[in-house]
Amino acid sequence: MHKKDFFFGILTVIIWGVNFIAIQVGLTTVPPLLLGALRFLVVTFPLIFFFPRPPIPWKYLIALGLTINTGQFAFLFLGMKLGMPAGLASLIIQSQVFFTSLLAICILNEKSFLNHVIGLLTASLGILVIGLQHGGNMTLSGFVFTICAAVSWAIGNIITRKSSINNPSYSALSLVVWSGAIAILPLLLLSWFIEGPAAWALAWQMSDAKTIAALIYLGYFASLIGYVIWSRLLTKYPAGIVSPLALLVPVVGISSSALLLHEQLSFYQGVGIVLVMFGLIIHVLGKKCIARLLVLAKS
Repeated sequence: MHKKDFFFGILTVIIWGVNFIAIQVGLTTVPPLLLGALRFLVVTFPLIFFFPRPPIPWKYLIALGLTINTGQFAFLFLGMKLGMPAGLASLIIQSQVFFTSLLAICILNEKSFLNHVIGLLTASLGILVIGLQHGGNMTLSGFVFTICAAVSWAIGNIITRKSSINNPSYSALSLVVWSGAIAILPLLLLSWFIEGPAAWALAWQMSDAKTIAALIYLGYFASLIGYVIWSRLLTKYPAGIVSPLALLVPVVGISSSALLLHEQLSFYQGVGIVLVMFGLIIHVLGKKCIARLLVLAKS
């Protein structure tokens, strides 16, 4: 990878890692479901007037809007509001990699490889260790909602594959904008009936410059800029070269949360983090490593 492109890849990883701090800041003044709706309002308008709808059936576009956007961010924001630390959230949400693999095997009949099985078992043990540590700096409800967010993301990934959305004939940004538009109304309705109009009024009164900055970051930086850079890297280089950079997102998320939010982890949470990260590395890079070992063994 060219040095300039590598720099932009690392920049995207940093943007996505710090994204969890922006969520935490936004949640101090805005209820979670309303924050999700406002995020996609920022993503959608006014760009929806400049990008045509991606040429995919409405059923797939709506399904994506309800899973990757509505489901993932409703659960993630609720989980963090209910006590999931930002750093741990940045890690647990990456379990979508394993849920995607399991769903792909069950629904799309994709093959599983040894590194996927080992990675899944290793990460599952790490997630179990982290989940058992509720009651200190993390609540069980926050943990469960974050897992649900990862499952929603994984379902959206399967819809993406099933609908053959990876089509170079249109801008990936149009998919972000239009699927984001789908999420606005469901999130607003959920917020109105669950959080209530009184919470909206209180959010309006309490919102300040930090709230606006968090929304701008969530909408423009994490969603638009990050996704555009990542999509361009994927068009220039094989996914096997680009995707491993995403392993650094939880590293940035955990370290930046410790530095800026002063989040502290217990010993066993640290053990769980190591296991999950090791599982992710095995899942993403294990196949190549095994192939190289076999080549060396034969030579």
